[in-house]
Amino acid sequence: MPDSVYRRVLLKLSGEALLGDRNYGIDPRVAEQIAGEIIDVRQIGVELAVVIGAGNIFRGIAASAKGMDRTTADNMGMLATVMNALALSDALERQGADTRVLTAIEMRTVAEPFIRRRAIRHLEKGRVVLFAAGTGNPYFTTDTAAALRAMEMRADIIMKATKVDGIFSADPMTDATATHIDSLTHLEVLERRLNVMDATAISLCMDNKLPIVIFNLTKPGNVRRAVLGEPVGSMITV
Repeated sequence: MPDSVYRRVLLKLSGEALLGDRNYGIDPRVAEQIAGEIIDVRQIGVELAVVIGAGNIFRGIAASAKGMDRTTADNMGMLATVMNALALSDALERQGADTRVLTAIEMRTVAEPFIRRRAIRHLEKGRVVLFAAGTGNPYFTTDTAAALRAMEMRADIIMKATKVDGIFSADPMTDATATHIDSLTHLEVLERRLNVMDATAISLCMDNKLPIVIFNLTKPGNVRRAVLGEPVGSMITV
């Protein structure tokens, strides 16, 4: 069995990753596919934590732009991430994985409250840990939550799964002249205002020298390739 170059990984998934061909909600088949990729990585021996967004259900910032109070909207978005985490946890459990959902907003009948030492212990026992409800605070994105949890878990890297093959000079979905960028620094991401992760998340990773790889989740096996250190997507380093 090949060896991973990383011991502990934080996988950041967007809520849209669970959409599949749908316009809203969760496609169970897509959840099962993602779960299979995660289990494949766990079998290599990598300790894996997941942070998932809520864009497939509710976007707080979008609701705020339409007049809803931003704090209320963000709280609703954080609750939506719990729904996604539970769905992915269910898909993982049905394929034989042992999981724990930990939330930044307490809801003990649904999931465990986030306690750092408990989360680390779950990882050490081989469980897939899913962090939900963002940071538990409004005005912070799930990208920032991913950066924060990665620091707290002492992860070796953040792997952000997207629908494109890494970072481009422009949006490859709308600009045919967009060129792929293999690697760059956190500071370059901030200076060029590349839409990779929000500035708070990038700054937090830069200050703590945490690398980030951006890769395409829609290509089967890419999670495993990224964990093995193969050149997939784009790498952000100090």
